[in-house]
Amino acid sequence: MIRWLLRRGIKQFSKRYDYDATYMHQVTDASLSAGIRLSAFPFMSQYRGPPEALEVWAGALLASTLDGDCGPCAQLVLDMACEAGIDGTRLKACLEGHEETAGEVGLGFKFARSAILGDLMTDDLRQEIEQKFGPRAAVSAAFAATSGRMYPVLKRALGHGATCSMLTIGGVDVPLRPAT
Repeated sequence: MIRWLLRRGIKQFSKRYDYDATYMHQVTDASLSAGIRLSAFPFMSQYRGPPEALEVWAGALLASTLDGDCGPCAQLVLDMACEAGIDGTRLKACLEGHEETAGEVGLGFKFARSAILGDLMTDDLRQEIEQKFGPRAAVSAAFAATSGRMYPVLKRALGHGATCSMLTIGGVDVPLRPAT
């Protein structure tokens, strides 16, 4: 019964976002315990913090996901961010390497990229997030910076890695600037 519920949830998610969730089915089929654990991961990755810091969360999740993927997982993050009401032009600016012009989305993007790279600016960016939005926003951005890479790495490890593809926001293709 639990496996059936997991598979049903995966199918609904896949259909909602037009996302290939074959790897999620593979995990659930291989081990019910692993499927349950995978289904619990969004409790961390989707922790968005306070509503006023939603853009910071979206930028951090996008940067983290791009660190692991430039295909279906990145597209999923874009679709989920737009669905949550994030301005597509700010997401596009980050994709094109103009995070300085992307407002709070850019702040989250820079924070995640800095944390991933071990940059000394991470503390300053975290403090900026905390000063503007409070400690819950910093936790949300930290969770996003950590978790966005998990799904692309898991997919590749299970043999479902995808090649880079053109990303779209609102039906418009967006060229992706290579990470520096």
